[in-house]
This record gives sequence, C-alpha cells and structure tokens, in this order.
Amino acid sequence: MVAGCSSLPSAGPTAFEITSDERPSGAFDGYIVVDIDQRVADILASQTHPTFFGTFHDRRPRPDLRIGVGDGLTVTIWEAASGGLFSSQVVDRVSPGSRTATIPEQIVAQDGTIQVPYAGRIKAAGQRPADVERAIIDALKGKAIEPQVVVTISQNISNTVTVTGEVTNGMRVPLTLKGDRILSVIAAAGGMKAAANESFVRLTRDGKTVSVAFNKILADPKENVYVRPGDVITVIREPQTFTAFGGTQRNESVPFDATGITLEQAVAKAGGLLDNRADASGVFLLRFEPATIAAELQPPPEGTYAKEFVPVVYRLNLRDANSYFLASTIPMRNKDILYVANAPMNEVQKVLNMIGLITSPVISGASVYSVTK
Repeated sequence: MVAGCSSLPSAGPTAFEITSDERPSGAFDGYIVVDIDQRVADILASQTHPTFFGTFHDRRPRPDLRIGVGDGLTVTIWEAASGGLFSSQVVDRVSPGSRTATIPEQIVAQDGTIQVPYAGRIKAAGQRPADVERAIIDALKGKAIEPQVVVTISQNISNTVTVTGEVTNGMRVPLTLKGDRILSVIAAAGGMKAAANESFVRLTRDGKTVSVAFNKILADPKENVYVRPGDVITVIREPQTFTAFGGTQRNESVPFDATGITLEQAVAKAGGLLDNRADASGVFLLRFEPATIAAELQPPPEGTYAKEFVPVVYRLNLRDANSYFLASTIPMRNKDILYVANAPMNEVQKVLNMIGLITSPVISGASVYSVTK
C-alpha cells in the first residue's frame, strides 16, 4: 500500500524507490547503487588527490638562478692603473674611482648576449654573473690594464614567478638566490584576499597544473615546495559545499573546509537524522564517479560504462554500528549530495492522517447528532 502511494506529499523518494529504480547504464538517466561495506570504504579512502610534492618530484633544496633573455645587467670594470681603456681623470663622490667605468645597463638580447666595449658580444643567457665576469675579463686581456669585473642583475625578468588570482597585488615576483617557497611568494604579492579555508593554490609548471588546498600547505610543510623560474601561482577562492536533503535537521547547502570532511562529519553538519521521520537504513550519498572507479565498485554488465563519469548512489545503513566507523573513513567531495530517506512508517502515518482528515468530520457530526438527540 505504501509503495503505491506515489501521490502522497514527500520530501523525496523512499529507500525502496531509490534501490528499485537502479539502471546501471552509466548514462545520465541511470545510476548504480552501491552498499557501503569495508571493501567500498577502502576503495573510496584510497583515492588520492594530486600534490605539489608528489607531482613535480622536486626535492632539490633551491633553484640555481641563471641570467636569462630580457634581464638587465650592470657591468663595472676596474683597472689596476690609470691611463687604461676604462680609466678616468675625474674623481667625484659618485664615481667608484678614476680607474673604473660602469657600462650603462645592458639588456640580454634574444641571442643571449650583451655588448661590452672592447670585449664584443659576451654570452650571458644561461650563465651565472660570475661566469659572465670571467668571460669579460678574458676578452679584455691585453686591452685593459689587469681588468677586474663585477656583473650585477639590475632587472630580474627571467627569474620570476607570476602570482595572480585572489591575492592583494598580482605581480611577477623576482626570485632570490636563497630560494623561495610558495607561501613566501604569495606573501610577497601582499597575501591572499580570500579566506584560507575556502582557498586553493594552483601551481603551473612545465605544462602541468596541480591545485592544493591552502590549509593543506599550511599543515604539511612538504607541500610548501620551492618555486622555479617561470612558475605561475594562482590563488583560487572555491568554497566547498555539499547539499543535504530529506530527513535531516538542515535541508540546505552546507559549507565545509577546503581540506575536506568525512561522510560521518557531513551527517553531523546536516544536523543529524530526524527521529520521527528519517530511515536510518536509508542514508544515501550521491555523486559522479570516474568510470574506472565505478567499474571497480560494480563491474558493468556490458564490459564498460557508456559515460566517462557514472552516477553512483552509495547506501549507508546507520542501524549497523559498524557503518559509523566506515563513514568516518569516506571523504566528502565538493557538490556531493547527502539524502536521508523517510522511514516506511512515516508513509503509513501520512495515509492514516489523510484517512483521519476524511473521517473526522463524519465522526464529529455523529457525535453532535447523538448528543442533541
């Protein structure tokens, strides 16, 4: 009788209706139902997310910064005595001395070289400042009087990291020789504008892009990796939420920290189950799973699923105490749906209430008639 009362008011399908309507086609008009047991919990708990440390396999302590195309270099040349190529008879408070000359800033050309008077074109790109100094000295031997050279990077263009997104000042941050990590580069850009628990840091390097929750970087020092020249760091504000429906205290979109929560915590955040309404054996988690994971959970009847992502309905029986332990190991994902079905007796109660609404006027009328008679 209850199964046939589809016209009764309801907040959603019953547990029986969900399980009986399973169509394992992998299409949007069908889904598979999976009972959460130890095997399923292990599969879900074993799914890992990409990490900075694991993806880039970069365990070097810090980058070895080199001069690059577009960098600005300042070259200062000393001679051992006056009367040489770079000597000057004028001495003032600004000049380094009569035996020195500072060449105007040189921009490293597309061919990777700079122009130094009497030394010609000197290769700079890919070199350290000390390497360029030695090259200039070698080129000036026999022309200048025991030359000594100092090369400094006045414009650091190639050894920079681009920081953008939800930061105070999007900019290119020059890297230092001591090495700079992700958090220090974000701090150099003025810090984040978004809340830490809603933020992700996206690192793009060598064609690979990985996003990690900001709080994860704070909690795990290994994720605060050294950045490299040319890296792009984007701070993204992406609040994580799940939606609760059915026999819970809260029927709404519920936010949670970007580092994640478990299914057991999600039920608690939704206010728990309603005693007078919820079916404790009919707690469902709905999400799209990759076809590879869906096939591991439930092999498709036709060999492969038709879609790349398969709608999966996980059923949790909270009448079994062991299910609470299983739920504490299953991570929630952004945009998951938590649905708690109504108890079967709740549907019976609705029928009885409707019968009462119909018969109550008749009973009341009969009582009045008997009294007046």
